[in-house]
Amino acid sequence: MYAVQYIAIVVVAALMLYVLGKYGKKEFEWGDFLFWESILLGMLVVSVFPVQIANEIRKLLGLGRGLDALFVIAIGIAYLMVFKVYLAVDRTEREITELTRKVAIELEELTRKLDELQKGLETNEKTGKKED
Repeated sequence: MYAVQYIAIVVVAALMLYVLGKYGKKEFEWGDFLFWESILLGMLVVSVFPVQIANEIRKLLGLGRGLDALFVIAIGIAYLMVFKVYLAVDRTEREITELTRKVAIELEELTRKLDELQKGLETNEKTGKKED
């Protein structure tokens, strides 16, 4: 094994522990935990057997070199991760829009009720009556 493989194994193992800690603190949901752990497990396997995996992927995809195969897979995984982030941002934007609408409606209702109360107080002051 090369030194870079040992470094990759240590880094991936540290990331796996970090994700596990986040899940333990309830900062990650079960699906996110499984997603990241499976990605990191795949990276760990590639770190241990890079040449063998690259050659198998190369044969499977019909590419010329093993490194090309790893790049193709890495780009595909990167696209999937970007898509996952896009979906999360889109969902968050929709939730913010819905909450903003609800708050605006409630604020309008409160403003209307406050105006009615003020008009009622002004009417009582003009007639000289006191409310008990």
